[in-house]
Amino acid sequence: MLEGEPQTFKEAVNSTEGLMWKEAIKSEIDSILQNHTWELVDLPPGCKPLSSKWIFKRKMKVDGSIDKYKARLVIKGYRQTAGLDYFDTYSPVTRINSIRMVLAIAALRNLEIHQMDVKTAFLNGDLDEEIYMEQHEGFSAPGQEKKVCKLMKSLYGLKQAPKQWHEKFDNVMLSHGFKINECDKCVYVKDTEHGYVIVCLYVDDMLIVGSDDKMITSTKNMLNSRFNMKDMGLADVILGIKIKRTSDELILSQSHYVDKILGKFDKDNSGVARTPVDVTLHLSKNKGESVSQVEYSRIIGSLMYLMSCTRPDIAYAVGKLSRYTSNPGAKHWQGIIRVLKYLRFTRDYGLHYTRYPAVLEGYSDANWISNVKDSKSIVVMCLH
Repeated sequence: MLEGEPQTFKEAVNSTEGLMWKEAIKSEIDSILQNHTWELVDLPPGCKPLSSKWIFKRKMKVDGSIDKYKARLVIKGYRQTAGLDYFDTYSPVTRINSIRMVLAIAALRNLEIHQMDVKTAFLNGDLDEEIYMEQHEGFSAPGQEKKVCKLMKSLYGLKQAPKQWHEKFDNVMLSHGFKINECDKCVYVKDTEHGYVIVCLYVDDMLIVGSDDKMITSTKNMLNSRFNMKDMGLADVILGIKIKRTSDELILSQSHYVDKILGKFDKDNSGVARTPVDVTLHLSKNKGESVSQVEYSRIIGSLMYLMSCTRPDIAYAVGKLSRYTSNPGAKHWQGIIRVLKYLRFTRDYGLHYTRYPAVLEGYSDANWISNVKDSKSIVVMCLH
């Protein structure tokens, strides 16, 4: 684990973990060939093939141990030409708000939450453009070394790959009676006289929530018949968020992510704070020299992901501190350290969804005094 991930094909196969990387490479090639991703042809006159490279990654479990070794063949799509070998590149993913909503429904109605993963998701997209790629390192076809790969389906790294995959998945779901949610294009719902099922898609990870086991099983069977899927059973982690079930509630937490933030940005500190904001610290624009602006921006980005997923309690503090990312000063860093100390004290906090929620209550407050320059109001709203 002291070694970084391999950067080249040769480095991977010759490393101390060479056997694991070779197995991962073979698995990737088998998936590509099974999917008929390309065919070997002579390069047409006037065409220039794209090159490719191998990307190696250790997939980790929440506890820090290695889950699996992953090798991905990636085409160098940054050399594509807009309007020639790609057009649209967009691809939606389900919003974290939608995932939380579906999990809240599951907690309220005591539904099981299952998880599936699409193996080599982007290889499923059909291509409309004509794209050629050089044969990849370590796997040139004997006697056909001068030929190139004509892509029949999308490959990781292509600019249009996410869009093509989403279109393919959309068509499959619609053809099997699912409807797309109007508020989130990556949430699919199927309602029948026998029950209902909800599917949330985030690139190649999906959550499946159904009214009963039969609806979940039939959905899994349908997906298995159309894609190369991995059934992960009952969901325990999605997008780095732990999902814990008890007899009467569902808990979402990111304690491991908090540890990661503290270990990366505040490893030399051991202090704690009971609140995320120091009310005696009045922040204003820094007119002096910036203090570690890049590091400040990195911390803000990490805190915003934590905040938007499971920790709304730091929303006010992070929102206030994020206003000064362009030119942070010493006082702004004091505010950052305060939030990190609060996270150390509240490491295990998370969102709790119960089967019998109390009446939804809302609170708001306004403060005209904290901004000493122009006295603009700050409105804080909270739902309980």
